[in-house]
Amino acid sequence: MATLTAWKFHTPEGAAQVEDTLKSLQKQSLIQIHDAAVVTWPTDRKQPKTKQLHNLAAVGALSGTFWGMLFGLIFFVPLLGAAIGAAAGAIGGSLADVGIDDDFIAGVRKEVEPGTSALFLLTSDTVVDRVHDAFPPGTAELIRSNLSKDDEAKLREMFEAA
Repeated sequence: MATLTAWKFHTPEGAAQVEDTLKSLQKQSLIQIHDAAVVTWPTDRKQPKTKQLHNLAAVGALSGTFWGMLFGLIFFVPLLGAAIGAAAGAIGGSLADVGIDDDFIAGVRKEVEPGTSALFLLTSDTVVDRVHDAFPPGTAELIRSNLSKDDEAKLREMFEAA
């Protein structure tokens, strides 16, 4: 079963600084990363900056379209108004079909704000406590949404053509 996790960091650069830690955890077989992305949100910006971490992603990683749609729903749709919001609702419904529900989106939207950052991981075979312990003390909080094998397959199908 794959797991989509969002780790919130208390500084804008925190999420980007754990990339080497994740590589080390992969070598220790404590985590298998299928795909990853980072959101950084400096206090002086109105919107966050997003980046897919291609060097952590496995073969067959999700497309950038997935991350763009997810981050759009979380961070940008509230700013775009009702017309875009209706279209985003349809996209959000599709993501809910694969286990990424409104609670996950709302929770991340509430937690990740200016002055913070977030690391998004699509993983399997994760020892969550060991991953958390590998991050600098007091820097990361976990928000987690599990995906079943069927949900992961549906998610890949949704974005394979994109």
